[in-house]
Amino acid sequence: MEFRQGTSVEQVLGWLADLGDSACVVAGGTDAMMQYARGEVAPAVFVHIERLRVLAAAGHDRESRLGALLTHRFLARDPVIRQRHPALAEAAATVGGWQTQAVGTVGGNICNASPAADTAAPLLIADAVVELSSCVGRRRVPLTDFFLGRRQVDRRPGELVTGIAAAPIGPRSGEVYLKTGRRGAMVVAVVGLAARLSFDEEGRATDARLAMCSVAPQPVRARKAEYILTDGGAFPDAIRAAGLALRDEMSPIDDSRATASYRREILPGLLERAVACCRSRAGLNGSGGHDC
Repeated sequence: MEFRQGTSVEQVLGWLADLGDSACVVAGGTDAMMQYARGEVAPAVFVHIERLRVLAAAGHDRESRLGALLTHRFLARDPVIRQRHPALAEAAATVGGWQTQAVGTVGGNICNASPAADTAAPLLIADAVVELSSCVGRRRVPLTDFFLGRRQVDRRPGELVTGIAAAPIGPRSGEVYLKTGRRGAMVVAVVGLAARLSFDEEGRATDARLAMCSVAPQPVRARKAEYILTDGGAFPDAIRAAGLALRDEMSPIDDSRATASYRREILPGLLERAVACCRSRAGLNGSGGHDC
């Protein structure tokens, strides 16, 4: 096994063009090196990109552009990210311990495509788009299409994820990431729920975006539940109906952390809490005083 340390994007893209599927890109290595140690991956070459600091920048205009090498620690602490993408900041703060957060990157988290990837759900509710570069050009793939299955993504041989574009939260809106696990951090989520809701002056939901992790082969949007929340019915009734739809819409599995039936049963309550939190953060009265 060979280890190469890249010093420029152009150099790395040249290597990837030559190596194809025999290369494995690593930055923090928090996932890839563990998989290598377990014998789950065996690349001929590890291409290390941590020194490509151009990919560790964030830009904010009409949309946010997040460099692929931004660490979880940065996402959790940066005041602009916390304002424009609060659910992403909350999710990043729950990824492993501080050692993992200090070196693990947002690009690595989505490329690893774990069903339980914490940052994936907040990025899905932000309509995130993955930016990929290669020697032959660039392309943009919606995150909803980038995830193909468990640990499978739409990244072609020779391509490097360079950044992620995401829509910031708008006015009269609130968002949150809620994670159920044996502990709040340093643990893989039993269920993760990201919610972004926008409201009119009467407090009705005009837009709802919900995304889940640990309940399907890959992180997913909950389209049926989203529709119910904005369908114009009485809001308490809509929340209950959306919770039931969420329970039926997801396809969790039994594993060492929880059973599929347990995951389904906690979804309605988790959604109710998320909606109350979004209402509170949007500045609406009568949010029920839920702790966000």
